[in-house]
Amino acid sequence: MGINRARIFQLAKGFRGRGRNCWRIARQRVESALQHAYRGRREKKRVLGALAVARANAGAREHGLPYSRLAHGLRLSGVALNRKSLAELAANEPLSFRAVVEQARFMLGPEELRRREQQRQQQQQQQQQQQGA
Repeated sequence: MGINRARIFQLAKGFRGRGRNCWRIARQRVESALQHAYRGRREKKRVLGALAVARANAGAREHGLPYSRLAHGLRLSGVALNRKSLAELAANEPLSFRAVVEQARFMLGPEELRRREQQRQQQQQQQQQQQGA
């Protein structure tokens, strides 16, 4: 077997009921706990990554650019900021984040300007339809 009894009982410390001091149950409980811990460490990275993207997306949309376009523009410009640092900039350094967004927008070029103009026109048409109705 992989782990000896002393180690199993040491890991089972703090468990409730017979999971703490009955060998068979303790071994099962410890194995399950170790599997959950292993999975949880990876899940935490996914959750925090998604949170960072959500924060960066919120900051980018304040400047009229969705996160996907921001990431593409940064990739084109060679700015190597990861998701966590983008989220930190968006939350704590709004002026720096604005400069980053402007750099991304500059690299996207006229394509982005054309897209923004189309969005404005669509919004104006929707407002006119709502006012007419």
